[in-house]
Amino acid sequence: MRLRRHFDSEESTGIDLAPMLDFVLNLLIFFIITAVFVKEAGIEVARHGGGAGGPAVGKTAGSISVVVKETGEILVDNRVVDVRAVRANVERLHAQKPEWGAMVTAEQNTDTGTVVAVIDQIREGGVENVSFGTSSR
Repeated sequence: MRLRRHFDSEESTGIDLAPMLDFVLNLLIFFIITAVFVKEAGIEVARHGGGAGGPAVGKTAGSISVVVKETGEILVDNRVVDVRAVRANVERLHAQKPEWGAMVTAEQNTDTGTVVAVIDQIREGGVENVSFGTSSR
């Protein structure tokens, strides 16, 4: 009787990790490529350095002044107008000074829907450069 020793053939008893690593690498590449193409929808906002020493609410040099009050009252160039009349007033003022933009100033608790409607009317009036401000009155 002969004793056999199993030293002759060495078989690997571990798990082959190469297919799993290939799969993980493919997932990583997929997520990196798709993350580059994700774009957030939004608008660009140019923030002005206002504050306590900033320009007063109302007339601002070089822009059409539009103020939206908490009560829903809208002032274009210090005149009370309806939201439907904002476009006509902005078109008239923009025709006089085409290089001017518009400065929309809203009080703290103003309805957001009203502010958006005013901005839409300003854009339809031909002004593309719209700045935003707040008032704590």
